Amino acid sequence: MHGLNSTLKEVLGGRTATALAKAFDIITVEDLLRHFPRRYAERGELTDMSSLQVDEHVTVMADIVSVTKRPMRQRKGSLLEVVVSDGKNSMKLTFFNQDFRENQLKVGRRGLFSGKVSVFNNTRQLQHPVYVLIPSDSEPDPEAVAAFARPLIPVYPATSTVSSWVIEKAVDIVFDGLDPLIKDVIPDDLIAQHKFSDLITAFKNIHHPATRADIKSATARFAYEEALTYQVILAQRRADLAAESATPRARKPGGALEHFDRNLPFTLTAGQVNVCEEIFTDMEQAHPMHRLVQGEVGSGKTVCALRAMLAVVDSGGQAALLAPTEVLAQQHYRSIRAMLGDIATEESIFDKQNSYSTKVALLTGSLKTAAKRSANLDIVSGAAGIVIGTHAILQQHVDFHELGLVVVDEQHRFGVEQRAALAAKAPEDTRPHVLVMTATPIPRTVAMTVFGDLDISTLSELPAGRSPIATHLVPAAEKPQFLERTWQRVREEVAKGHQVYVVCPRIASNESEDSDELLSDPADLTGTLSNVEDMFVKLQQGPLFGLRIAKLHGQMHPDEKDEVMKSFAACLIDVVIATTVIEVGVDVPNASVMVIMDADRFGVSQLHQLRGRVGRGGVPGLCLLVTYTLEDSTARRRLDAVCATTDGFELSRVDLEQRREGDVLGASQSGRRSSLKILNVLRDEEIIESARLDAMEIIAVDHKLDNHLPMKKRIFEVLEDERATYLDKA
Repeated sequence: MHGLNSTLKEVLGGRTATALAKAFDIITVEDLLRHFPRRYAERGELTDMSSLQVDEHVTVMADIVSVTKRPMRQRKGSLLEVVVSDGKNSMKLTFFNQDFRENQLKVGRRGLFSGKVSVFNNTRQLQHPVYVLIPSDSEPDPEAVAAFARPLIPVYPATSTVSSWVIEKAVDIVFDGLDPLIKDVIPDDLIAQHKFSDLITAFKNIHHPATRADIKSATARFAYEEALTYQVILAQRRADLAAESATPRARKPGGALEHFDRNLPFTLTAGQVNVCEEIFTDMEQAHPMHRLVQGEVGSGKTVCALRAMLAVVDSGGQAALLAPTEVLAQQHYRSIRAMLGDIATEESIFDKQNSYSTKVALLTGSLKTAAKRSANLDIVSGAAGIVIGTHAILQQHVDFHELGLVVVDEQHRFGVEQRAALAAKAPEDTRPHVLVMTATPIPRTVAMTVFGDLDISTLSELPAGRSPIATHLVPAAEKPQFLERTWQRVREEVAKGHQVYVVCPRIASNESEDSDELLSDPADLTGTLSNVEDMFVKLQQGPLFGLRIAKLHGQMHPDEKDEVMKSFAACLIDVVIATTVIEVGVDVPNASVMVIMDADRFGVSQLHQLRGRVGRGGVPGLCLLVTYTLEDSTARRRLDAVCATTDGFELSRVDLEQRREGDVLGASQSGRRSSLKILNVLRDEEIIESARLDAMEIIAVDHKLDNHLPMKKRIFEVLEDERATYLDKA
C-alpha cells in the first residue's frame, strides 16, 4: 500500500523512477498522477498529421502504408523508410541499420509512433521513433491486447527516453496499490456542493476514462482544485495586507500636489480624475493600499502615479518608483523632473525656500560610486522625496528616511517577492502604500488569478492630442517589393522632419535565443531573423544611406544608451535601430513610424506596446510589421489580429489564447506543482469566479488553514517552488 507522497523508486523500481525524474522531475506518486494525458486516442481514430509542428515531440496513431529498405549512399549500412498516414497526410519514419524492424513494421498495421518531428527534403519525419503496434483482434499476445483494451487510450506528454505507453504502464502500477483513503485538497463540503467525485475516482477518470464524459468531469474537478489553490493564496494575501498598518497619506492644502495641478499644461481626463480619487481614498486609510492601474500606452498612468507621489511628499513621506530597465528609469527621471518644474529642486530639503519643492533622486546599478553615494545620502536623509530607480533600489544598503509609497512600473517584469522587498523598507511596524502600473491590458480572469491581491483601476480613454496609429503587414517573403517600399516610406517620413524606430528581435547575429530560427541567415535583409548590429550596417550603407542612424540595445553602456535617447528626443537622430528596450516609457512625440522586423517573434501585447511609442504627438502614427512567415500560419494570423484592431483588451485575449497559461501566470519555471496543468484562464472564468468566492469564505473563518491541512500542505508546496525560483533568478 502506498500514498501520494510515496516515492516512485519504492513503487516502480529505480530504472523507471530515474527516467521519470530526469525527463519530467516526477518524483512521487502524486507527481505521476498529476502528469495528465495531453489527449486521448481511439483505436479507430487516427491522428491528424496536418497539425504537427517541427521540433515538437509527438505521439501519433497512424497506419503503415509503405516500407522501403535501401543501402545508404555515403556510408555502409541500410536505411529503412516507413511511411505512415492518417488517411490524408503522411510522414516518414527512418531507421538506420535496423533491418530487424522490417519484420515488425508491415503494411496495413496500425500503431502509436513517438518521436521528435523534423524535416528532410521538405518532408516531415520521425528519426528512430519508439513505437508500439496495436494488436489485431486475432493477436496471440494477451498482454498486448490488454494494453489497448480501453476505449480511450491516454497519450501523455513524453520524451525520447520516456514514451507515452511507459508512463501509462507506470500509472497502472501506481493505481494497483494506492491507498483508498488519501486526503483531498478540496474540502469535503465543497466536493459535495459542486458534486465533484472523490480524488481517486477523479484520477482514474482522467487516466483511464471509459467515456469522454469521464474526462470532462475529471478535468472540471482538477481545474477547480487549481483555481481554488491559487485563490486561497490570494485571499490569504489580501487578508494579511488588510491587517497591516500604514501611515495615512492625506492631501495637504498648499503643497506640492496643489502647485503641480495648478500648473498642469493640460486637463486631466475623466478617467484620470476617477483613478486618482480611488488612489487618494486608499492612501488615506490606516492600512496599505495595493492597487493596480492598467491602461493603454499613453493613457496617462504616469501622471496619476506622480500625483500620488506628491501627496505622499506633502505628508512628509517618500515615494519610490521601480522601473524594469535603466533606459526606462532614466526616461522617468527626465520626464518627471520636467513635469514637476520648480517643484524639483537641487537644494537640500533643510535649506529649500519653497515649501512645496523636493529633490528627485535617480538610483541605478550603473551609476558611478560618487553618484550612488550622493543618491543614497539624499534617500536616507529624506532630502529626496521622490526616488526613481531599477533593482538597485532593492539592495540591502539602500535605506529610506520614511518610505510611504512604492510605485511599480510594468508589473509583469517584477514578482511579488520584489514588490515585498521594496515595501519592507518602510518604517518599522508599517507598510508603504503600493501602486502598480501596467500598459498590458489584463483580461478579467487573469486579473482574478494573477493580480487577485490588488484592487484594479482602468484607464480606458486616451488624453487629447494622441493620434491614431495605422498598422500594416509587410509580407517580405511573398512580396519583397513591400519591404523596399518600407524603407522608401521611412525616408519620406524623415524628409517631413519626423523620426523612426526600427525594432529587431536580437542584438547580434551570434546571440542565442530560446526558440528556433525560422530562416538560416540572421544578417540578410531580404529574408531572415534580424539583429540590431547587422541591420544598422546594412541600412546605413543601403536603403537609408545618408540618414542619421543610431543603435540602441541592452548591452550598451547606460551612459551611451542615455545619450542616444537624449539625441533622438532632441531630433538629432533620424532613425533608431533598437531592441525592445524602447518598449515602455520612451516618449518621443516627433516619432511617427515604427518598423518591427520579424514581428512574428514578438507577442501580441508586446507588439501593441511597441507601436504605442509612435503617434504620441500631433502626427498620425504608422506601424509596419515585417514578417517572413507563410500566409496561413498561426504566427501570421496573430499579426493580422494586431493589424485589425488597436483595442488592447481584445488583443490581450488573443495573446492569452495563443500562450500557455503557465507563462501568463509567471509559473512556467516555478516547479511542477505550481504550474497550471488543467485550468484555462479564458475558458474557465466561471470556475475561477466560483473558486474565488469559496476561497474568501475559507479564509474568513480559517485564515491559517488549521482545519484544512491538505490545502495548507499544497499551498506550502506551491509557495516553496515559487520562492526557490525567485532565489534562483536573483
